Amino acid sequence: TALAASHLAAGLALAVLSFLLVGMGAGAAGTSLLVLLATGVEAGRRGAAATIVWVMMIAGFAVTAPLAGHFLDPFSGARLVAVSGTVSLVAFAVAVLAVTGIEPRRPEAAGRAETKPPFRAVLAQVLAEPAARRFTLFIFVSMLAYSAQELILEPYAGLVFAMTPGATTKLAGLQHGGVLAGMLFVAGFTVFIGGPVLGSLKLWTAVGCGLSALALGTIAAGGPIGPDFPLRAAVAGLGFGNGVYAVAAIGSMMALAGRGGEAERGTRMGVWGAAQGVAFGAGGFLGTLAVDLARLVASEPVYAYAAVFAAEGVLFLVALLISLRVEHVTVGRRHNPLTETASFQLNSGFEAR
Repeated sequence: TALAASHLAAGLALAVLSFLLVGMGAGAAGTSLLVLLATGVEAGRRGAAATIVWVMMIAGFAVTAPLAGHFLDPFSGARLVAVSGTVSLVAFAVAVLAVTGIEPRRPEAAGRAETKPPFRAVLAQVLAEPAARRFTLFIFVSMLAYSAQELILEPYAGLVFAMTPGATTKLAGLQHGGVLAGMLFVAGFTVFIGGPVLGSLKLWTAVGCGLSALALGTIAAGGPIGPDFPLRAAVAGLGFGNGVYAVAAIGSMMALAGRGGEAERGTRMGVWGAAQGVAFGAGGFLGTLAVDLARLVASEPVYAYAAVFAAEGVLFLVALLISLRVEHVTVGRRHNPLTETASFQLNSGFEAR
C-alpha cells in the first residue's frame, strides 16, 4: 500500500503477492492447528477445544485492531509499514512461542493399522442424510453472508463516512468485540437458564442470523443519511449478531457431528469445514467484486455499498430460513457443547509450554 503511492504497478503487484501469501499461510497454519487439536485432545473435549480456539481468535481481533488503529493516526505510508510490520513480528513471535514443544513425539507405529471403511463410502453415507445436507447448505449460505462484509466494511467507512485508516481499523475491532460479546451472551444464557426454549441452539442460530440481517440492513440504509448516522453502534450490533450466530452454529455442529460412528463424525466435520472454508474465501472475493460492479452503475459509491450490504442481509435471511429446518439441538447445564470448556484439559503430550 505504501509503495503504491509512488509506484502504482509495483505496489499492486506486491499487494497481490502479499495477499496470496497471507491466505496460504493462514490456511496452512489453521489446518495444522486443527490437526494438533484432533490428535492431542481427547475426543470428548474436542468441541470445547474448538470453541476455545474460536473465542481466542475473536479476542485477538478485538484487541489488536483498536491498538493498531490507535498507532496508525496520523496516517502515513511509513507509519503504516511500521505498525503492520510490528503487528506481524509480534504475532509471529507469539505463535512460535505458543507451539514450541507442543507437538508430542510419536513413537513408531507398531502393529497393523486399524481397518477403516473407504472415504468415498463414508462420504456418500453422510451426504445421504437429509439433516447433514441441510446443515451443509446452512453453513455455506451463512458463512457466505458472514464473510462478504469482511473486506468492504472499512472501505465503506472511509469513503462514505470520511473515516481515517486508523478509525476504520478501530471500527473492525469494535465489530469483533461485538462478536465476542454475542458469543458470551449465548453461552451465559445456555449455562444459567438453558431449557427447551432458551437452551435451543436452533433458536439462537436463527436469532443470530436475524440480528445480523437487521444490522446489515441498518448499515445499508445509514449511508445516505450521512455523518449523523451512528455507524459504530450499527457495526457493534452487526458483531453481536454475528457472535450469537457463530457460537450457536458451532455448538450445533459439534452436537450434530457427534451422532453416528467415528468415521461419520470425522467426515461430517470435514464436509462442514470445507463448506465453511469455501464460503469464507468466496464471500470476501464476491463482496468486493459486487461493490466494484455496483459502482459501475451507481451514481454514488454510497449506493453501491448499500446495495451490497442489503444483499448480504438477504443472504442472512435465507440462512435463517434454512436454519429453521436444521435438526433441533437443545443444550442444558450439564451437557452443553458451548460450555464444556469448564472441564477442558489438554493431554499431557499436548500441554502448552
